[in-house]
Amino acid sequence: MPAAAPQTGVTGEEAVLVLLAERAECATICPSEAARRLAGPEGDWRAEMDAVHTAVDALLEKGAIALTWKGEQKQKRRGPYRIARR
Repeated sequence: MPAAAPQTGVTGEEAVLVLLAERAECATICPSEAARRLAGPEGDWRAEMDAVHTAVDALLEKGAIALTWKGEQKQKRRGPYRIARR
């Protein structure tokens, strides 16, 4: 099981899935939004980006999410991307 961020007690996978659940079904999120959720209001979100990328890779492998960029589907995480529900 992935480790939770000490600041918030939330894992990267949980952060991604909760943010997606809070949005409209067709909406996407930016990975930095998940990092901000992990870091908490006073935390360094940039330090959480590796955890978010790891979570995104795991969720993508499970088929739980899809990645897009400028409306186009991406098969794997490389370069800029947005996260969508599958």
